[in-house]
Amino acid sequence: MREYASPLRVTVPTGGSLTDDVISAAVEVPQTTLFSRRVGEHWVDVTAEQFRVEVTQVAKGLLAAGVRAGDRVLLISKTRYEWTLVDYAIWWAGAVTVPVFETSSADQIAWIITDSAPVAAVAETAAHRERVTASGAPEHVWQLDDGAVATLTTLGAGVSDAELEERRATVAPDSLATVVYTSGTTGRPKGCALTHGNFLHELGVAVDELGELFDADQDASTLLFLPLAHVFARVVQVGCVRSRVRLGHSAGVSHLLDDLAAFQPTFLLSVPRVWERIFDSAAQQARGAGRGKAKVFDAATATAVAYSEALDAGKVGLPLRLRHRLFDRCVYAPLRGALGGRIEYAVSGGAPLDQRLSHFLRGVGVQVLEGYGLTETTAAVTVNLPGAHRIGSVGRPLQGAAVRVADDGEVLVTGGQVFRGYWRNERATAEALTSDGWFRTGDLGRLDDDGFLRITGRKKEIVVTAGGKSVAPAPLEDAIRTHPLVSQCIVVGEAKPFVGALVTLDPEPLAAWADRHGKDGRTAADLRDDPDLVAEVQSAVDRANHGVSRAEAVRKVAILAEDWSEEAGQLTPTMKVRRSAVAREFADEIEGLYT
Repeated sequence: MREYASPLRVTVPTGGSLTDDVISAAVEVPQTTLFSRRVGEHWVDVTAEQFRVEVTQVAKGLLAAGVRAGDRVLLISKTRYEWTLVDYAIWWAGAVTVPVFETSSADQIAWIITDSAPVAAVAETAAHRERVTASGAPEHVWQLDDGAVATLTTLGAGVSDAELEERRATVAPDSLATVVYTSGTTGRPKGCALTHGNFLHELGVAVDELGELFDADQDASTLLFLPLAHVFARVVQVGCVRSRVRLGHSAGVSHLLDDLAAFQPTFLLSVPRVWERIFDSAAQQARGAGRGKAKVFDAATATAVAYSEALDAGKVGLPLRLRHRLFDRCVYAPLRGALGGRIEYAVSGGAPLDQRLSHFLRGVGVQVLEGYGLTETTAAVTVNLPGAHRIGSVGRPLQGAAVRVADDGEVLVTGGQVFRGYWRNERATAEALTSDGWFRTGDLGRLDDDGFLRITGRKKEIVVTAGGKSVAPAPLEDAIRTHPLVSQCIVVGEAKPFVGALVTLDPEPLAAWADRHGKDGRTAADLRDDPDLVAEVQSAVDRANHGVSRAEAVRKVAILAEDWSEEAGQLTPTMKVRRSAVAREFADEIEGLYT
């Protein structure tokens, strides 16, 4: 199949803006809890009416400061309640949010400021503020940790409700809502211009299709821990406000398990690397508890995978059902408990999730709904649904969207969530959009006979060996990375006689592995040439090679002394590898594979 379209069955608003959801909630269910915010060791509820009041107070402050309709306002902060509050206030003032990852460097911020020309900025910490001011600061810079919300509230005390509503009424579906800068894995970030209409379409179809997740009547809730500068998390934010599902914020993965235990969400949004780390942590704890516990965990893992595969086949035999029930009591239930105890669904995006891990999670009792989209498509354009689910795929197009696979394998998409172009970059826009409005994703994929899309690689990342063999790195990298000791991996081999790989190791599992095996060293630098460790990594490579032809198989691996990080410039804020940066920095190690 070359093209698949899903008909639009819901009514998408033709007027208004994203702020309408806040007003309707405050009018219809004023005492309903929209948010639970972390204050010290406690979670404090915020009702729909409270949120409306706080948002309008901050929006009045923006008006008083001289922010006009269409002006850009920079927002840099960790994921927290105030991020959402300021985001809606900017929209209420008719302005445009320019989100920035809180880990962005001064140089990256300088480029975004130069390109988007914001008139104001809201920064979380003094360090963030310094990075903004060092980058040619806009006229106003407010700091969240220094009372920005209170300052703006006081500043706007003289602005009337009528004046604010007059400004809000200027916003329509075709008004710009945000300029989101891409992660820049292949060059300087481009600003994706997304309208209120893009979000309204995405919300209208996604909330309807994922009704089991966004069901306020069933006390649905979610805890956001991904950066809200990423459109994936942003769409869930506005989806929760629209559906009145309780939303919490967690500042990052380091506090995630404690926050999950306290918040108890019913669904989670994540990227594959987080699920890989959760599984690796559970496996590591089991192995650290002794050989007996490790055998139990391995058997429980195999049973969960087999159970999920049997569900797909439509028949779960009695012996498997009994084993699954036994492991549910001693292994699966504690794992669900570590995620808060109420979670039923996980939405995964940003990169492919290993199929075995997806089967494992479903076997444990957490159904993973993989989706596919980019910043340019306002997050998801395809998604697996609870009732239409195919592991290994990223689902079918959402209502009103269509997917086409070009002759060269590139995935093209169209629909109301597709952006109108890049901010002040007509050339890039013309390259990204076809003459009839299809967006060229740059990803390679295929559609099955039922319209489920499978992503097979990235067009620009295809490795062509000296023998002329085209190799898609992603499937190999994803498979190798599932090993508990492996943190990151890139496949290399452009114009080389065979395919090789660079691998980094995860420090915590590596240290525990070293203890169990009586190794003197505890770091990758100490152990990367250790025969036992090399054999462990080779086992992951062998497993990955089973899924490809001999010409595509990884023949040689270099284990690096240190893991890659965002701070060092090898990873994006969403944990994607900056391939060009890695290739430059580790050119000698790559060349060493072939000498």
